[in-house]
Amino acid sequence: MSRWYIIHAYSGFENKVKEAIEAEAKRLGLEQGVERVEVPTETVTEIKRGKKVQTERKFMPGYVLAKLTMTDDVFHLVKNTPKVTGFLGPNGKPQPIPDAQANRMLDTKDETADAPKQKISVDYEIGDNVKVLDGPFASFTGIVEELNFERNMVKVSVSIFGRATPVELEFDQVELVK
Repeated sequence: MSRWYIIHAYSGFENKVKEAIEAEAKRLGLEQGVERVEVPTETVTEIKRGKKVQTERKFMPGYVLAKLTMTDDVFHLVKNTPKVTGFLGPNGKPQPIPDAQANRMLDTKDETADAPKQKISVDYEIGDNVKVLDGPFASFTGIVEELNFERNMVKVSVSIFGRATPVELEFDQVELVK
């Protein structure tokens, strides 16, 4: 019976590990034992140069999810894959996770394909100088005072007639001044 396991891999090499496990399983004739290998990802909206950009981001960097029928051969195949440091579990022993938990991790990918979550990352932080791109304060510069990720809003202190005035804007209405 196949169960879901979490494989610990070098961060940044998750896709290479996935491909290597699948290729090696095919080469050794262990496709029955390696049912599915996934790198959990989510779709994220980022603000780059004032534009909203959809990107895929790893949901669990450094980890790969695999549905395996755990035999000695499958264990050694995974354990001996380059860039794999082991399984998640006590003392590196493979510990299966519940199907519901695996489905939740993988659903972040399926869900975002239908309706992307509005998780936004910005390239500026509190205290940075930013330029307002549109709206009534377009071309003003100011200092970021507050970031509200729930509402995708940024509070910027702009100087109007020599007085600092806080203005609330959407993340994509400002860009970092370099």
